[in-house]
Amino acid sequence: MKKKISKNEAKEKIEKFFLEIKNKTPKEIKRIKNLSSNQKISLKGSKNLFCKNCLTPFQNNEKIRIKKESKTTECKNCGKINRFRI
Repeated sequence: MKKKISKNEAKEKIEKFFLEIKNKTPKEIKRIKNLSSNQKISLKGSKNLFCKNCLTPFQNNEKIRIKKESKTTECKNCGKINRFRI
């Protein structure tokens, strides 16, 4: 049987994960996204740290553009453009 974790434990695990996101794989990011959605915890600003399409973490070598009220980031891995509100 799987052990259920509390909402506070899940929050701590998610915060700890995003402190060291540069070394993570897309599979680990997907697991954390599922954990946050199951526990109804929002990722807020942490969603800007990885690509929405391929889930690879941004390594500070992507193309970033800032216009008016949005920030666009082009993923070097898949070429997808991610848009975020500022």
